[in-house]
Amino acid sequence: MKNRDYKNFASGTIVHVFNRGNNREKIFRGDQDYRAFLFRMGLALGIEPEILQKENLLSVPYSRIRINASKNLFKIHAFCLMPNHFHMLIEQTGDVPVSKFISKLCTSYAMYVNKKYKRVGHVFQDQFKAVLVESNSQLMWLSSYIHMNPVKAGLAKHPSEYLWSSYRDFTENRNLPIIQTDFLKSIFGPENFESETLTLVSKDTSRGILDT
Repeated sequence: MKNRDYKNFASGTIVHVFNRGNNREKIFRGDQDYRAFLFRMGLALGIEPEILQKENLLSVPYSRIRINASKNLFKIHAFCLMPNHFHMLIEQTGDVPVSKFISKLCTSYAMYVNKKYKRVGHVFQDQFKAVLVESNSQLMWLSSYIHMNPVKAGLAKHPSEYLWSSYRDFTENRNLPIIQTDFLKSIFGPENFESETLTLVSKDTSRGILDT
């Protein structure tokens, strides 16, 4: 795992970002929590709250949350939110580092969790981890790993059954505004995304992926 210095990632690079709850505690305890995180993800991407609120999976009723962010600085190519951790494939498209995006997102979400559950202290474990994607084969494997996480954890029998990942944006017409699907579809091939996702990930998770 030599590529974890996320501060040095440059424009045009894609990184696999992941982190889990402090002491492996749950960071998402219910649907409202998942929505609160995704809503903040959209804000950190510079998407207007009114657009996010139109999507049931992203909507947070009566939210006054604001995250100051510019558009077109980052692209999310895949994500999965698990009860005690999250994964994302993020492309940095400008000079603002990925660390700024994650800091805004996780700081805002941690404040939400501490207020809602009347707790204090860290919500996430240490600093997030980020691994540079250096080849198309690595990118495909990581996409598959991220989308198959709920299946491997026993939360779903098929990735399409799990709401809190980007899988349905690739295989159905969900089209959440926070996710970009065109690039990964072009890498997998027009008809291969589903079949490759289901078969690429072996039992070997020794590539430095976060253990649950």
